[in-house]
Amino acid sequence: MNIQRIKDLPPLPQRAPDSHKGSCGKVLIIAGSPGMSGAACLAGMGALRGGSGLVFVATPAAIQSIVASVNPCYLTIPLELDSDSQLTSESTAHLLDQLPGFDAVAIGPGCGQHPWVRDLTVQLYSELEQTLIVDADALNSLAALETPLPDAAGPRILTPHPGEFSRLTNVSIKDISADRETHAIQFAQKHQVVLVLKGAGTIVTDGTQLAVNQTGNAGMATGGTGDVLTGLTTSLAGQGMSPFDAAQLGVYLHGLAGDFAADDLSQPAMIAADLLDYIPDAWRELIAETN
Repeated sequence: MNIQRIKDLPPLPQRAPDSHKGSCGKVLIIAGSPGMSGAACLAGMGALRGGSGLVFVATPAAIQSIVASVNPCYLTIPLELDSDSQLTSESTAHLLDQLPGFDAVAIGPGCGQHPWVRDLTVQLYSELEQTLIVDADALNSLAALETPLPDAAGPRILTPHPGEFSRLTNVSIKDISADRETHAIQFAQKHQVVLVLKGAGTIVTDGTQLAVNQTGNAGMATGGTGDVLTGLTTSLAGQGMSPFDAAQLGVYLHGLAGDFAADDLSQPAMIAADLLDYIPDAWRELIAETN
């Protein structure tokens, strides 16, 4: 298999001296559901810490006030649902009308397995021209399709953990674990996506390039860390990085923040929100290394 192994990190996004919030990336995170508002908050804050100039979190109206109260730096878009757990026509039109203004979009963290999640995931996957990051329940929505993955209108980054990847591929977790690289490469080639196969030594591949991440630790095996990664990766894609580069750098920064957190707090005591506090340290180290 002729794969280019990537060991060096890509160049960091640059901020011109006259930058403003509109020039540093505008991103949208579609996330959350009743009982899972934290996922939307963590993903939104991950995007903020990634450097985006503007971060919007679209979340069901029932939890919008909760999500909005956690951090004043992202904006929220309410998603109104009807009695059949579908987006209302007005809410759908409002959301779709805003999509062209975003540089990157993510869907999935904490969304749950609701009809609106399935339908919106498939629609965005098929029609969105910008980079789309597909995570968590959006991945499960794709896995539940009775047909192959639809053709995509733009770049796609899929970020499954082994269980989600097993559902996507109909391959057992045991078989995936036995040869993670081959399974990841073949999937990325077949579907023309960037695949982030999470776990120890997270794999990032587009089917022609492959990077195996060297940061991170077992303390990150706690709920919510993947939501932070989704926000961080979306932020980097929204700042103009290629999908592969955004995924590689996002995974590296995410793991490095986890390493700093573990050094200070211990692995057992770490929680996902701690990563947000240590992403600035990870940025500082990378910036110092490149100057």
